[in-house]
Amino acid sequence: MPLFGRETELKDLRALVDGPEDRSGILLQGEAGIGKSALVNEAVAAAAVAGARVLRTAGVEAEQHYAYAGLHRLLYPLRKGLDELPPQQRDALAAAFGTSDSGEEPTTYLVGLAALTLLADTASLRPLLIVAEDVHALDAASAQVLAFIARRVDTEPIALIATLRDGIGSPLTDAGLSLLRLEPLSDDDAAALLGLTAPGLPAPVRRRLLAEAKGNPLALTELPTAVGELEDLPAALPLTERLERAFAERSTTLPAPTRAALLVAALGDSDSITEILSATSLLLGTRAEPDIFTPAVEARLLVLGPGTVTFRHPLMRSALTAMATAGERVRAHGALADVLTDPNRRAWQRAAATAGPDEQVARELQDVAERARHHGDAIAAWERAADLSDNPERRADRLLRAAELAVDTGRRDLAERLVLAAHALPSTPRHRATAAWLLSGFEDGVRENPSRIAELATLAASVAADGHPDAAMRILWGAAMRCFWSEPGPGARDALLAVADDLPIPDDDPRLVAVSGYVAPFERGERVLGHLRALASDTGRDPEVDRFLGSAALQVGAFDLAAHFSAAAAPGFRVQGQLGLLPRALTVQAWSLTRLGDLAAAAPVAAEAAAFARETGQPFMHGLATAVQAEIAALRGDYPRAAALVGEAERIGLACGARPVLATVQLARGLAALGEGRYEDAFADLRRMHDPRDPSHSPALRAYFLAELADAAIRAGQPDALRELLHGLEQAAAATPSPALHIGWRYATALLSTDAAETHFTGALGADLTAWPAERGRLHLSYGEWLRRRRRVVESRTHLRTAREIFDALGFTAWSERARLELRSAGESSPNRDPDARDRLTPHELSIARLAAQGLTNREIGQRLYLSHRTVSTHLHRIFPKLGVSSRTDLAALLPVEDDTTG
Repeated sequence: MPLFGRETELKDLRALVDGPEDRSGILLQGEAGIGKSALVNEAVAAAAVAGARVLRTAGVEAEQHYAYAGLHRLLYPLRKGLDELPPQQRDALAAAFGTSDSGEEPTTYLVGLAALTLLADTASLRPLLIVAEDVHALDAASAQVLAFIARRVDTEPIALIATLRDGIGSPLTDAGLSLLRLEPLSDDDAAALLGLTAPGLPAPVRRRLLAEAKGNPLALTELPTAVGELEDLPAALPLTERLERAFAERSTTLPAPTRAALLVAALGDSDSITEILSATSLLLGTRAEPDIFTPAVEARLLVLGPGTVTFRHPLMRSALTAMATAGERVRAHGALADVLTDPNRRAWQRAAATAGPDEQVARELQDVAERARHHGDAIAAWERAADLSDNPERRADRLLRAAELAVDTGRRDLAERLVLAAHALPSTPRHRATAAWLLSGFEDGVRENPSRIAELATLAASVAADGHPDAAMRILWGAAMRCFWSEPGPGARDALLAVADDLPIPDDDPRLVAVSGYVAPFERGERVLGHLRALASDTGRDPEVDRFLGSAALQVGAFDLAAHFSAAAAPGFRVQGQLGLLPRALTVQAWSLTRLGDLAAAAPVAAEAAAFARETGQPFMHGLATAVQAEIAALRGDYPRAAALVGEAERIGLACGARPVLATVQLARGLAALGEGRYEDAFADLRRMHDPRDPSHSPALRAYFLAELADAAIRAGQPDALRELLHGLEQAAAATPSPALHIGWRYATALLSTDAAETHFTGALGADLTAWPAERGRLHLSYGEWLRRRRRVVESRTHLRTAREIFDALGFTAWSERARLELRSAGESSPNRDPDARDRLTPHELSIARLAAQGLTNREIGQRLYLSHRTVSTHLHRIFPKLGVSSRTDLAALLPVEDDTTG
C-alpha cells in the first residue's frame, strides 16, 4: 500500500540506511496508528536493497515484567557470536538472558557494553540496521540498554530506528536520536488513502469517516469496517479509544468460543498457540482446536503463524481486554495460571486473577521476587506482592524492599513513589529508618530543606538505641552527604557527631571516617587525616569504600589522598558496570588533580565524569564536573571556553542549590579574571565564597582557595580585606593540619608580610610540596617577584625560571606568561613554549591515547571507557595525524606512562 504524504519522512529514513559511516538513529514518534510501522517496513526494505543486515525487536506490554526480554529478542540471531566476547561481557549477557546461574546481576551498563560490542562486531562484516518498535512498551532494562547503544553508534556502521507512541516516556527520548514526529495526513492524502482502502463509499459516509479519522492512517483503513457503530460513539471520544471500540465491536460478531480464545490471547504473555488453546480449553470446558481462531483471522484481528497467534495491532489486544468484564478477565487469567508450568509466569497470572488481599498469592510473588535475576523483575513482583498483602506491616516491608531495588537501579521516581506509599502505612521505627536513608543516594538531599539534617540525626539516634547500628550508620552517611551540598548550621553538625560518637563502631571504620570528614572537616580534620593516611596503604577494598574515603579526603583538604582513593575506586566501578557511582569517583579525582596542578590527567577524567553524570541523570554531579572543566580551561588560558563552562555549571548549581558546584564556579571565574589581569573582579569572585549569605558559600572549600584569594587581593590593593578573611579562618587553621589550608595560609601570610616576607617564603618552600607542584610553582613565582622588586635580580631569576618550568610543564598558560614577563624584566629571555602533544587532543581523545600508550588493546580500552572497540579504532585513526605519529609505539614515546589516573 502506498505511503501517502510520507515522502519526506521516508527520504530521511532511507538516507539513514544508505548514509555514510558516521551514523546515528531516528526516533519515530506519533499517536497510535499514525503509520510508524509502515515507515519502518519501508526502511527495512531499503536496508535489504542496500545490503544491510536487519535486527528487530518490539515492546510487548505483557513482557514488561521480564527484564531484557526485548534485548533478547534483538540479539537472539547473534547468539553464536557470544563466545567471541570478552569473558566479563559474555557473562553479563548470559546472566541477563538467564542462561547462566553464576555471579550477581550485571548492571544495565555492563550488559549495554556487551550488546554494543556484539553489534559492532556484527556490523564490521556488514552494515547493520537495528529496529526497535513500540519502545514505550519495552521492559525497562532493554530500553536502557538500547539508549546506551544509541549514544555510542555514531562512529559505527550501525543505524537505529525506534518508534514511540505520543504521551509515553522512554529512555530513548534522551539518547541523542533525531526526532521525526509523524503528523496526521493532509486532507488530500487522507482522502486518497480512504479511496484506496474503501472505494465506493457513499459521500456522506466518506465525509464522516474523514472527519472521524483526522488524518490517522490506521483509522482510515479500519474504521470503514465499523461504519455502523460510529453513530453510537461520543463526539469527544479520543481517536485511540474510537479505534479500540471499533476493534472491540468487530469482535462482538464472532462466535463465543472465538471471543474466549481472543481474550486468553490478549491476557497472556506468550504468543504460543499451544498455550493459548490449552487455557481456552480449560476456560470453555471443551477441547479447543486451532480453527477456533479462523473467524478472528477473517475479521482481520489476528495473524496466525507457525505455532503462534499475534494481533495485527497492539490496540486490538487492549480493546479486547477493556471490553471484557472483570469476571471474564479473572477466569481467563485463572485458566492461564492453571496451564502454565513456569512458576514465575503462573504467579503473575494468579496475581492478575486476584482482586483483594491474598497472602498466599503475595507469598508466591515474593518468591518470584527473590528468584528474580534482575532488579526490574523483582521490583514489580515486590510491589504487586505488597498490593496483595494481608496486613500493613507486611505491605510496608514489601514496598520498601521494592524501593531499595529501585534505588539500586537509579529509578528515582519509582523509588519515591514506593517510599511515599510505605509512609502512608502504620510503620515501625525500622520502616521509618529504611525510608529515611533510601532516597539519599540520588541527590544527597540537595533539594531538601537543610533542617532535614537535624531530623535525620534524631532518627539515627533512635534507630541506634533500638539496636540497629548499621541502619543508623546509613542514615548518618546520608545526612553527612547533605552537609557537603548544603549548610545545615553548627547545631545540626554537632547533633550528627554526637550520634556518630555513640555508635558501637570502631573509630577507624571507613564509614565513620567519611562521616567525620563531611560533618566536621576542621574540628575532626586531624583525626580524619590520621585514619586516611593509615588506610591509604590498604588495597582490595570495595570501590564504594574508596569512593567515600576519597570524598572525605577532599573535605579535609588532602587532595593528594582524595586523588589516590578516587582513582582506586574507579576501576572497580568500571568492572562492575556501576556508571551511576563512577562519575562520583571521577569528579572527586578530577577536582583534586586540578587543585594539585595535574591538568593533563584531570582534563580527560573531568570530561568523562561530566558525560557519565549527564547520562546517568545526576545533575549536581554533572554541574561539579563541568565546573572543574571550567577551572581547567581558565588555568590553560582558554577564557572563552572557561566562560561558557562556568555559565553551564552555574545554571545547574543555582537550580539545585549545590554549594560546592557554585564554589567551584566562583573559583574558575576568579582564575580566569586573574589570568586576564582583572584583579578586582578576581577578588570579588573569590570573596563571595566567604560570605555566608552567598549561595556559593561552602564552609570547607572556601578555606582551600587561599592562594588564589591572596593573589587577587594583593594585586587588587585589598590587603586589609584579605587579613579580615584570614582572621575568620584562624580557628579552623588552628584546629586542623589540612594540607590545602596550611599551604594557602603560608602563601597568603608571605604575601601580606612586610618585615618577614622572606622568612615566610622560605618557610613555605621548605614544606613538603612534592604532590603539590602548582603550589610550589606559585610560591617560586611570587618569591621571585618579591626578590626582583627589591633589586635582588640574580636571586630572583632562579625562582622565576623554576616557576616558568613548572607552569610550562603543567600547562598553566597565564602563570607561565607571568613568569616569562618577570624573567624578561629581570634581564633573561625565555624560549617559546611549544604546545604539548596533549594540548592537541580533546579530553576524550586524550583518554584513549593515554590508554593506548600504556599498551592496552582497542577492546581493553573500550571496556574501560564503555565504547566499542571499533569506536576506539576510529578515534585512534584521528589521533595519530593530530600528534604526527603512526603507531602505538610512537604514542608511548610521546605520552610516557604515568600513574593510571584514568582508573
